[in-house]
Amino acid sequence: MTGTAARPPYGRGSLGIEVADRSTSLAPPSEKVSFGNEVDFYGKPVLGAQGLNQVGFHVFQTGENVSYGGPTNMPNVTFEINPNLTAAPTTTYSSLVWLPAASPVTNAWSGYLDATTTGTWFLTGNAGTVTGCSLATPCTFPQLKIALNDGGTQPTIYTAAVGKGRDNMWIGAVDGLRINGSIYDFEASGVKTRRAT
Repeated sequence: MTGTAARPPYGRGSLGIEVADRSTSLAPPSEKVSFGNEVDFYGKPVLGAQGLNQVGFHVFQTGENVSYGGPTNMPNVTFEINPNLTAAPTTTYSSLVWLPAASPVTNAWSGYLDATTTGTWFLTGNAGTVTGCSLATPCTFPQLKIALNDGGTQPTIYTAAVGKGRDNMWIGAVDGLRINGSIYDFEASGVKTRRAT
């Protein structure tokens, strides 16, 4: 792809993501990849005014990716968290995952995909079972926040990452990851932080 459709929304670079299917000895045999940050988000709240209130990204989705796994064969955003659920006091770890809806365009950069209003979210492990926001029964962002706010200590973040799970082959890119007031611009020289306007 060349021309304006191939130009990332920020700068000149983007985060390329490639995963293969039927390529490992695991079950399922497909690959998984995550690119994230284990320092800057540690201990930050999930809920409330200082919590997760803006999340999303731009994606370069291809027609081939759609043919590999359908229109929702997309990368995701994952926050490793301590859910701090009153209903599951011994559960101190869960992955909080956004599954985007289908990209509105293929073979071009999408506009901003807002994780707070589109797609669905789920929690892994016991936290997903207790809240009802599991991979089998994902929730909207507002439903997820209500489920996590069960009267106990507020949930906190361990890490944040963009990735692609073990489901279908995917070859594309992400740029302009937004987490609250910061936009992360992926460049060849590293990740540049921009202020959201």
